[in-house]
Amino acid sequence: DPYILAILLFGLGLGTTITFASSHWLLAWMGLEMNTLAIIPLMAQHHHPRAVEATTKYFLTQAAAAATLLFASVTNSWLTGQWEIQQITHPLPSAMITLALALKIGLAPLHAWLPEVLQGLDLTTGLILSTWQKLAPFALILQLQPSNSTLLIILGLTSTLIGGWGGLNQTQLRKILAYSSIAHLGWMILILQFSPSITLLTLLTYLIMTFSTFLVFKLNKSTNINTLATSWAKAPALTALTPLILLSLGGLPPLTGFMPKWLILQELTKQGLAPTATLAALSALLSLYFYLRLSYAMTLTISPNNLTGSTPWRLPSTQLTYPLATSTAMTICLLPLTPAISALLTS
Repeated sequence: DPYILAILLFGLGLGTTITFASSHWLLAWMGLEMNTLAIIPLMAQHHHPRAVEATTKYFLTQAAAAATLLFASVTNSWLTGQWEIQQITHPLPSAMITLALALKIGLAPLHAWLPEVLQGLDLTTGLILSTWQKLAPFALILQLQPSNSTLLIILGLTSTLIGGWGGLNQTQLRKILAYSSIAHLGWMILILQFSPSITLLTLLTYLIMTFSTFLVFKLNKSTNINTLATSWAKAPALTALTPLILLSLGGLPPLTGFMPKWLILQELTKQGLAPTATLAALSALLSLYFYLRLSYAMTLTISPNNLTGSTPWRLPSTQLTYPLATSTAMTICLLPLTPAISALLTS
């Protein structure tokens, strides 16, 4: 029903906006709750057992994170008498809130729900979950700028490593994208305390690249690696461009995805954290392997024609191609604009 869909999307937008605009913990918590409650009907709309299971898992983890967040903000109010978001001075509530928000966005080691939930959803809802749903908790993390810098670096490094490692053995595209999301979030958290503007830049490029990848898979109606191999017959031009999108996600120059990784490694080295930067760069190689695997499966293999991997019907797609064309161009070509984008975000 278009009316119900409009109300739910409005609820999603309003929840995020309330969290963006709030300076009081209760209001921020309310925005996060609205966000969660608005996406739940979208997740369960197909009434498939797997979708219902994914929705239940999502609801339970988000409720646990929201309860922890509320408890931590009440604790902070009790200890310091402050409800302001930027007045978190006590280390205990600060650590609790950081971990609650990490659970909300799926940072390792609190990531276990994300691949399972994403696997149960269709690609459109999965796209919303991987992009829009990260914005509100991220706004809070950015405002919080936690004093416990060690916790952030541990969360960041663990996420980049697990995001790379977890995706290696997967054949399901949605799980691969979930692990890709975990790894990218790890990079953002790693640099957060040193340069919030680079974190924003990384978030922006992650949103553009993930948007492109989900739309490519949606156009091909692909949910596992086998079905990718038939895409050359449906959309040859897009099949030629998709490896560039995937390698941009992996962070190879001269593509857009190289920009945030380059700036993050440079900043970490400046801060005297060369071992951390080295470990993060090595973990990017793990992610690069499964992006290369997808590129290989899509462009260099012929699809299996046995019964288990039978070729799907090649019906013409009804999907709008303008958003995909725009985001693909941005995913591939933005690297030369690095100085301009950095200047815009730091000003």
